[in-house]
Amino acid sequence: MDLETGSHKNQLKKQSWKAVLTLAYQSLGVVYGDLSTSPLYVFKSTFAEDIKHSETNEEIFGALSFIFWTLTLVPLLKYVFIVLKADDNGEGGTFALYSLLCRHARVSSLPNCQLVDEELSTYKKETPSPIALTSFGSRLKSTLEKHRVLQRFLLVLALVGACMVIGDGVLTPALSVFSAVSGVELQLAKEHHKYVEVPVACVILIALFALQHFGTHRVGHLFAPVVILWLFCISSIGLYNIIHWNPHIYKALSPVYMYKFLKKTQTGGWKSLGGILLCITGSEAMFADLGHFSQLSIQIAFTSFVYPSLILAYMGQAAYLSQHHVIENDYQIGFYISVPKSLRVPVLLIAILAAVVGSQAIITGTFSIIKQCSSLGCFPRVKIVHTSSKYHGQIYIPEINWILMLLCLAVTIGFRDTKRMGNASGLAVITVMLVTTCLMSLVIVLCWHKSVFLAIAFVVFFGTIEALYFSASLIKFLEGAWVPIALSLIFMLVMYIWHYGTRKKYEFDDQNKVSVDWLLSLGPTLGIVRVRGIGLVHTELVSGIPAIFSHFVTNLPAFHQVLIFLCVKSVPIPHVSHEERFLVGHIGPREYRVYRCIVRYGYRDIHKDDVEFEKDLVCSIAEFIRTQNDTSTHNGNSVNSKPSSDDEVMTVVGTPSTHPEGIQMCTDRQDGSEGPEVQEIRTTSTNQVKKRVRFVVPESPKIDDGSRAELRDLMEAREAGVAYILGHSYVKAKQGSGLIKKIAINLGYEFLRRNSRPSTDSLTVPHASTLEVGMVYHV
Repeated sequence: MDLETGSHKNQLKKQSWKAVLTLAYQSLGVVYGDLSTSPLYVFKSTFAEDIKHSETNEEIFGALSFIFWTLTLVPLLKYVFIVLKADDNGEGGTFALYSLLCRHARVSSLPNCQLVDEELSTYKKETPSPIALTSFGSRLKSTLEKHRVLQRFLLVLALVGACMVIGDGVLTPALSVFSAVSGVELQLAKEHHKYVEVPVACVILIALFALQHFGTHRVGHLFAPVVILWLFCISSIGLYNIIHWNPHIYKALSPVYMYKFLKKTQTGGWKSLGGILLCITGSEAMFADLGHFSQLSIQIAFTSFVYPSLILAYMGQAAYLSQHHVIENDYQIGFYISVPKSLRVPVLLIAILAAVVGSQAIITGTFSIIKQCSSLGCFPRVKIVHTSSKYHGQIYIPEINWILMLLCLAVTIGFRDTKRMGNASGLAVITVMLVTTCLMSLVIVLCWHKSVFLAIAFVVFFGTIEALYFSASLIKFLEGAWVPIALSLIFMLVMYIWHYGTRKKYEFDDQNKVSVDWLLSLGPTLGIVRVRGIGLVHTELVSGIPAIFSHFVTNLPAFHQVLIFLCVKSVPIPHVSHEERFLVGHIGPREYRVYRCIVRYGYRDIHKDDVEFEKDLVCSIAEFIRTQNDTSTHNGNSVNSKPSSDDEVMTVVGTPSTHPEGIQMCTDRQDGSEGPEVQEIRTTSTNQVKKRVRFVVPESPKIDDGSRAELRDLMEAREAGVAYILGHSYVKAKQGSGLIKKIAINLGYEFLRRNSRPSTDSLTVPHASTLEVGMVYHV
């Protein structure tokens, strides 16, 4: 599978039932690892302290009824049948919903958006029959677009969901692995197991994070069999317990037992809902990992195998506990109590493997959400390593990996019990679900164009259920629930400071940009000369010339014979195809040989780290030169777009890899042979060089003399080498700014900027020399 063809994957997946069933099988190991391990700790967390297991069995029957209906209403009804349909061109997750809203209402926080971006083929989701917005939807859209406060609130809401996912990436591995290892308590003498659980769990966690840099594709083929074996194991044990201990346990699925449960336990029962909530941990992964699979494959896997296996597992535990009111040796109610003694050791080993698989899935999901945040300018730039050349989305972020490991070990060593870990994990999970519910209500109105009453019904029904669990988790603030809140506040502060500083820096650049005419008018005064080669100026601006370059020219009055202002930016869609990647235009008259090239990426796209980028860049400009005067014919890869400013008209140009009928660049030796059926433009320099650059130009249409001269200049410049001009900015708050702004900009943003990757880190462009220009930004 090509890494860059994510936007077309779903169409390929629907070709046959064999492909769908294969994806359903693969999804078991990636999507359901966390959800499938929840039986390890749900009953143990529920009965940890707030309620007791009495002779009447009302507590255990009520807990089972809550578990059954929670699994049925939230993962099955909400996610499988409703939320999965709100995909963003095949992608899912909190940021996918936010991106979808940004394209249907102008609420995007990206400062460098252009009207031409809306012409991208995947910008608008295709619908069978376009339906006009309802009157309420139109008013809601207008209100969101007018009020900046509402736009910021929407961004903060999406960031809260992202931060809670990151918090879950810390808590879920700790909870899953520790709960699996806790099975040793039944094999060791009382109190001795405490000296084994924590060290073993820590060793497993360290090994898990240490192996992340190898990538999940190396062991990914083992994930699905492990989860299948685990689900088969717990469902078989559950079925055995039902038949052997209480065949009538199915009666406890009645909602009546939920009422009896709350009536008897009252406040204690309400608090215990924080433990019952853990039965749906990992449900969000069905939506977040949608981009790796398909909607149908995830639905088939959950409804046909995962859901019935979990129900049987919980029913089996309840059936066993209904006949065992006094647990021997005073052990707490847990999963391993209901496992037959002869099977406890092999089940323990399988549980540890399943916990590792579940932890791997949430860690990968955390990497993915951080990459999305970074792409949309909401997280400091980090090093992203793509661990697989075949499977899309498998990434590794070294800095985040080790931070997660340290936090995970701190949680494991600090808490040392599933009760407080469960309280922390439950709050993180339910917060993400509440954010999804809120964003989905807006999607129903603005994107699906449905009635506002449908959106209200969705929020009221699912929001009430989730608010109940949220309140039960929040009341455990001092008993562990403070951890995800603290982690989220830290990550939220980092994200918002970075986003705020980045936006202010862009606004400064935009307000202080200069025109090419002003710049070249200084030529006679400053004695500006044009030197051989290509000057590649990296800028965040999509129009005008950045102030940092004018600062460079006034201090060093010379620049290259061909000047390219390169802007690498993200757009709020998951993927941008190769055919629409480059946006090229002239800055000023064509004889100036000054170009702007905007390279567009989606938030799930891979910023390729290879030496071919410079070749693609030069060829895209050459193709633009060839087609700029050909107004009568246009192909699919070269379409005139709307102007980005008064003096610039940008053109979409395909890359050589996807546009074979366009200009190709070859580098050969002086004595190389030439093909007879193509036009060629070669340099005329007499300098002795080992290699020469030539453009292979299609025979039709013929290019005019002006374009031929322009291509020759570009080729000579490319042969002379490329100099990369980088801006090294120091951002300071203006005089008279408030204390909070000074702290945010002078301390917070500057610290993050110094410790993050440079904006050009993802592009290892081979260049003859690098020039860094320093400048202070007062924002």
